[in-house]
Amino acid sequence: MIEPLYPLRIAAAPISWGVCEVPGWGHVLSAEAVLAEMARLGITATELGPPGYLPDDPVALRSLLDRFRIRAVGGFLALELHREPERAVAAARRAAELFAATGAEVLVLAAATGLNGYDARPGLDAAEWRALLHTAAAIRDLAAEHGLRTAMHPHVGTQVETEAEVERFLADSDLDLCLDTGHLLIGGTNPVGLARRHPRRIGHVHLKDVRADLASEVRSGAVEYSDAVRRGLYAPLGAGDVDIAALVRSVREAGYRGWFVIEQDTALRPTDSVESASRDAQRSLRYLADLDIAPTSARM
Repeated sequence: MIEPLYPLRIAAAPISWGVCEVPGWGHVLSAEAVLAEMARLGITATELGPPGYLPDDPVALRSLLDRFRIRAVGGFLALELHREPERAVAAARRAAELFAATGAEVLVLAAATGLNGYDARPGLDAAEWRALLHTAAAIRDLAAEHGLRTAMHPHVGTQVETEAEVERFLADSDLDLCLDTGHLLIGGTNPVGLARRHPRRIGHVHLKDVRADLASEVRSGAVEYSDAVRRGLYAPLGAGDVDIAALVRSVREAGYRGWFVIEQDTALRPTDSVESASRDAQRSLRYLADLDIAPTSARM
């Protein structure tokens, strides 16, 4: 008998309200405003956003989340894994301690370049790639000591971005992936195809929808990533070119029972209100509520 697919474990992330680790990314709303808006939309779980956005003290952080009846899922951490591994491991240890103290489950790791932002990236030589793998494994081990899973996040403007790099990482490392539907498509990977090729390597899911025309311009270098975001690169779920229904159905049929984090990378202007930043998140929630994700075998 096929296990029912509902309900999905749905969470949010502060980036959907413009809160990003990149300096000068855009207007940053207060943590209270973002959490209150999540709660208004009925969201009961969230990733924690960039380091320092929410309180670094576990007691203060839990108290803040409890005020809005929101639990912590985990958080995104972009670190230079290919150089100065001791610094990366130390930063990951601080994050893991905080995540574990708040009851979170997953550390979402990205292989940062060392440059500000995600608009450019240098290549890696063989030794740097080996260092990246070794540091990622060390972070996985220390996170596990705190009861956390680690998932590598292919991300635009990082050292694991293109389809070739994603496949190389999967071949060279035993870490699972954070399957981010948007960043994968922008980097040239069909997220549904990836999920079907590697069904047992999906450790976490970020749901984004993307406008393929703008994604192609980013991939070709015609448009910088940050500019594309401001031009509407990300769309509410169901309004872009990612087959979200097929993706959700595929990972669920493969046994994934983790979180589906609604993320729509956004950069706010000072005149943007918290309400305007919520419209796309609300549309995405409605899309998931109406989604037909019955298994393929049940539809024949």
